[in-house]
Formats: sequence, structure tokens, C-alpha cells
Amino acid sequence: MSDNLRAVILMNIAMLAFTLNDTCMKLVTQSLPLYQAITLRGVLTTAALLLVAAGQGVRLTGLGRGDWQVIGLRTLAEVAATVTFLTALLHMPLANLSAIMQSLPLLVTLGAALVFGERLGWRRLTAIALGLVGVLLIIRPGTAGFDRWSVLGLLSVAAVVVRDLSTRKLSRAVPSTLVAIWASVAVTGLGMAGLAFEGWQPMGWAEAALILGASVHLIIGYLTVVMVMRVGDIGLVAPFRYMALLWAIALGWALFGTFPDRLTLIGAAIVVVAGLFTLLRERALHAPRRAGDSG
Repeated sequence: MSDNLRAVILMNIAMLAFTLNDTCMKLVTQSLPLYQAITLRGVLTTAALLLVAAGQGVRLTGLGRGDWQVIGLRTLAEVAATVTFLTALLHMPLANLSAIMQSLPLLVTLGAALVFGERLGWRRLTAIALGLVGVLLIIRPGTAGFDRWSVLGLLSVAAVVVRDLSTRKLSRAVPSTLVAIWASVAVTGLGMAGLAFEGWQPMGWAEAALILGASVHLIIGYLTVVMVMRVGDIGLVAPFRYMALLWAIALGWALFGTFPDRLTLIGAAIVVVAGLFTLLRERALHAPRRAGDSG
């Protein structure tokens, strides 16, 4: 199995896992305070990741200064992405917020060009511009539907772009589990800090099951998304994030009775088509290179 194919499969698993995590968190925060849910999920996730690390023989120390700096940047971005996304999720339909997040592949591709010097031609730049037009149709600035929660969704997108691009700077010697542990520890710390303002509320078995489900899916998402960004080509793999939109629409309709309106669907379709074009263009550009390597 090639690195690109492995990365595509991992991306699809990651998107399903993260969408199920989001669904569990949206359900549980209907009856529990947000930061209590983040704390409980974080404690379970961190404990499970530490067990995984112990089984793999992963050490929590001993990295070089450069890797620690990258992990620090990535962890800060993870915290920012979590708090902005979950706060927006409390007040927005799951599918609408997921539609905003679909700009990620385009922005990650653009970020890779700006940060790593990956070449972008006019076709992919045009696709990125069209994709951003699609995002504007989703959030509709200046209308009643555009509020501070939409802004938080956009800020979450920016934070995830920083997170994913920084992951590419990690050396191969850094275990994916270690990266996920530090992200989980930081997010859990954020939840504990928030408890000072929100307080603690008793919970039942239903809330406990949802927290457990969110934790399991978050662990899967953490591990797979780190592995994805370390193998394969960013421009090739990133568009497969769009699978999250399909899952979000289906789960939002089935569990919350919400469905995106026409403009949101049109905007999401434009973003998806633009992203898929970048995927096809990326494959076309790499085909001659692969042929030359095989010859």
C-alpha cells in the first residue's frame, strides 16, 4: 500500500471519528456544562492514550528542542481549535458548522504553498478562490445568519490549519501517540480551567455514555489525523476531509432534526467541487513525476 493510499484511508477514518465525537459532544452539552464535558472527555482520552503509549513503549521525554517547539505550537493550535469549535457547536447546527470547516482542505493546500514552498498554479489558486466564495455563501456576512458563532467557526478553521501544517514539521522519530497525548493534556487543562467559571453538575448514565463515546472517537481521530499529515501529499489527501460533511448532514438530520438550507448546500457544494478539483489537479501534476521515477 502506497503512502498516499494509506493516508486517504486514514483521513476517511479520522473524519468519521471526529464527526461522531462532535455529535456526542453536542448531545451531552445539551444537559452538561461545556467545560465539564471537555474535562471528562479529556481525562478519559488522556488516560487511554497513556495506556497506548505504555504498550508501544513510547517515552514522553527525550525529544529534540525543535520537535518540542513544534509540539508546543501544535498543542496551542489544538486548544484554540477545540474551544472555538465546541463553543460554536453549542449554538450552530452540526451540518452548518461542518460546512464551514470544509474550507480546511483548500486552506491547508494554500498554507502548504506559503509555508513549505509547494508550487501552486493558477488553476488551483482559482479553485481556492472559488472555494472561499462557497464559504461566503455558507456564512453570509451581513445577514442575520452571520453571527459571532460563525466567526468562531472561522477561527477554528484557522487554528486547525496551523495545527495540521505544524505537524508536517515533526521529525519521523516523534511517535504520533506522543503528539496526541500532549494535545489531549492541554485540552483537558483548558476544560479544568473553565470549570472555575461554569461549575460542576451531576450527570446520569446517558451523559456518561456520551462522554465515553466522544472520548473513544476522539482518540481514534487524534491518532489517525496525526498519521495522515505525516504520510502522503497534503494536496492529495486533504480533500478527503469532505467526508465529514456527509456524515454531519446525515447525523444532524437524524439526531437533531436540522438540515442545511439551499444556500448553505450550494456553498458547500462549491467548496467540495473546488477541493476535488485541487485533488485531480494534484494527481495530474504528480503522474509525470511518478512515471519518471518508475522509468
